[in-house]
Amino acid sequence: MIRITLFSISVLLALTIGSVAGQSAKKTAAVPVIFDTDMGPDYDDVGAITLLHAFADEGQAKILATIASTNYPKVTQVLSVLNTYFNRPSTPIGVPKGEAVSDKDTQHWSDTIVARYPHSIKSNSEVPDAVALYRQILAKQPDHSVTVITVGFLTNLANLLDSKPDQYSKLTGRELAVQKIKQVVSMAGKFPTGREFNVFRDTPASKTFFASWPTPVLMSGFEIGQKIHSGLPLTQNKAIQHSPVKDVFTISLPKAKEDANGRMSWDQTAVLVGVKGYGPYYTVKSGRLTLNTDGSNGWDDSGKGHQYLIEKMPVSEVEALINKLMQHQPKKR
Repeated sequence: MIRITLFSISVLLALTIGSVAGQSAKKTAAVPVIFDTDMGPDYDDVGAITLLHAFADEGQAKILATIASTNYPKVTQVLSVLNTYFNRPSTPIGVPKGEAVSDKDTQHWSDTIVARYPHSIKSNSEVPDAVALYRQILAKQPDHSVTVITVGFLTNLANLLDSKPDQYSKLTGRELAVQKIKQVVSMAGKFPTGREFNVFRDTPASKTFFASWPTPVLMSGFEIGQKIHSGLPLTQNKAIQHSPVKDVFTISLPKAKEDANGRMSWDQTAVLVGVKGYGPYYTVKSGRLTLNTDGSNGWDDSGKGHQYLIEKMPVSEVEALINKLMQHQPKKR
């Protein structure tokens, strides 16, 4: 009699624990992401968009748009190539139509993949202005839901702040950001002090953004991605064929001695924490970035609204994860 009772209790406990475990393992909602990228001066952007598509294929991210922050002639074609390769050819693409940085890649990989791979966009003139696309996309999203991951210049976000009501929303750009954007995750700055390319290359936009942006900002600084090298396992993976991502790293890695063990991975870290959160990979320091006239940055511990990443997980483990994700292959639809 006692054995039966104990057995019954054991079964009940097992069922209860299993039920609770099932609840705790409940799938989290995909993070809605607008990806803002210079996609050219460096090629870690290609690794970053690969991570984003990998997360989207796993149901962890929803790509709302891929928007260029530079306007060299083939940047939207490059974005179209990569979105098409990952079987998302209809992903909205935007580009700044006004004054913007026009830097492109120096390794000439963009010309190669545009010539070699299918894409529907043939010219920057075929896509909307970056800010117009931001406003169109944001207006349709639930309040406080969107994560903007910016791995290039802050041109578009500064221009969004200055935007006026239009056919997409009666709100100003600042009001729209407050209402719709949950956070901005940015590859920007060097901490606690330094001068980083994405910030100083368009210093006026950076000044506007860091002084006035109204939602939380999380930054992956130069020092984070500098230690993470990626791309070499991808180029050595013979099972991956006819891949624009592999082509970019195969072309580019041999062109610089510093990339012998892989390219530094600044932009991939921003995508990683933008979708997955910064734990368990990093901790954060809270305060506020301060910007100098030459585009270099400092840090105010007493400020509010900004955070930057601090290493927690061993660099080698984050590097291994990024290299694995960069070998992600398109999911059939």
